[in-house]
Amino acid sequence: MTEHGERTGQSDGGDDDSPYSLAWLGLREPADARARADELVEALRGLLPDAGPIVIRDLGCGSGSMGRWLAGRLPGPQQWVLYDREAGLLEHARDHLPRTAADGSPVSVLTRECDLTRLTADDLAGASLVTASALLDLLSLAEVERLVTACVDAGCPALLTLSVLGEVEISPAEPLDAEIAAAFNAHQRRDTADGARLLGPDAVDATAEAFRRLGAQVRVRPSPWRLGPADAELAAWWLRGWVAAAVEHRPELAGPAAGYLERRLAAATAGELRVVVGHADLLATQA
Repeated sequence: MTEHGERTGQSDGGDDDSPYSLAWLGLREPADARARADELVEALRGLLPDAGPIVIRDLGCGSGSMGRWLAGRLPGPQQWVLYDREAGLLEHARDHLPRTAADGSPVSVLTRECDLTRLTADDLAGASLVTASALLDLLSLAEVERLVTACVDAGCPALLTLSVLGEVEISPAEPLDAEIAAAFNAHQRRDTADGARLLGPDAVDATAEAFRRLGAQVRVRPSPWRLGPADAELAAWWLRGWVAAAVEHRPELAGPAAGYLERRLAAATAGELRVVVGHADLLATQA
């Protein structure tokens, strides 16, 4: 499982021809950084150990955007352990993480190539914090419950960011907006080859419920993308993937969706398009 889309192409849309594309991950990184809920980092600081290195296990690290965003916001020495299935992304993330924390303390990096859906509490042992970005909506309920159980049994907080909510606002509005959005959301909830159903926009609620059922305290905060004229290239990539996933789920939309996409891309190029893509960040802590 990789950040932003091994199983679905892209969890927010994006270029379905390049699900592991560093270009796509790099393009969305500034929007991700603006969107993440800083409030949860403030809450997190008081939960981390005062002595010794903070051990952060970043699941589905992709290009390493979570580490680049978070390492410089936390004080004290840190050891980041990056998990992904893609060796190339792990190498890139390792080489591009910051080497100093907020107070100048050293940051070290290790990598683990693995299947995130099989991690257990033993794999997370010794963690001060588990993080993930744009991961939850790519999982089934059973996989989320397994991940939540591993975090709780390991006794560490979890900061899980940028999970899609199925909420999209596009300006100027078009009549086809709602139909494309509904088809995309249905695609996100589709059944997999092994018979599981992906959570898609239901992932945040399901994850919060799973943590609370095991006695954890949960805080959820909005973290929407807000794309304007300065984000035209990202908006165009997102639109192509968003519409393609909708058409994959409902092939009868192919005809009207082609004209819709052409108009939307023209508006993005002209600097006339604004898009809000709903996400949420979740912080779970031991009660």
